[in-house]
Amino acid sequence: MNTKENNEAKKTEKGKLIEDNGKRLDGRNLDELRKIQMKVGVLNRAAGSAYVEWGKNKILVGVYGPREAQPRHIQNPLKGIIQATYNMASFSVSDRKRPGPDRRSTEISKIISRALEASILSESFPRTTIDIYLEVLEADAGTRCASLTAASLALADAGIPMKDMVVSCAAGKVDDRVVLDLMKEEDNCGQADLPVAILPKSGEIVLMQLDGHLTGEEFEKAVSLAMDGCKKVYEMQKEALMKSVGKVI
Repeated sequence: MNTKENNEAKKTEKGKLIEDNGKRLDGRNLDELRKIQMKVGVLNRAAGSAYVEWGKNKILVGVYGPREAQPRHIQNPLKGIIQATYNMASFSVSDRKRPGPDRRSTEISKIISRALEASILSESFPRTTIDIYLEVLEADAGTRCASLTAASLALADAGIPMKDMVVSCAAGKVDDRVVLDLMKEEDNCGQADLPVAILPKSGEIVLMQLDGHLTGEEFEKAVSLAMDGCKKVYEMQKEALMKSVGKVI
């Protein structure tokens, strides 16, 4: 039995994830985001930083650089290197996580690095590296979307030249319904999860992953829903940056 089949069995045991009135377990509508809060400039010693609460997720990001890439043999004479390091704190989940990197954190680190590379004008600073450290303090589904969104916010806070912000959001399938921004129970026991990240001004998709099964029609609906969610989160990113500028002035 595969992972999604196991999830279906768990769902049957636990009951419906969407009530008869169309409301989800946390009271949200199918196309409604969880509560999101964002702050920038939260770390004094970083070039840029951000803190994001997305539902029960709590993400802290620090950006360092551009600085000379070391050792020198990794330097690229044509552009800078973007290195994101994603880590979940041992206390971020209910079952204590073993400290240090694992396969999942390594995979997400690479995914975030590549998504950010699509936005950063790295040709402006050859032979350097920008190091982005992402720490998940509390996890409750959708950490890669929240982390990528927070990382882009921290890069903007650091004044890194970018074509656009990167913003990410997920849609998925729960109880045969396409929904926006899955929470933990929906992620664990749902039928599909589709994280998407875009450059909002152009609409370019820089990340898309699918875990589970969707029909062609459901896939199109999920992508559209996730992109609409990204646009809403983008407005929150801009608001957080404007608040920071207001404090400086």
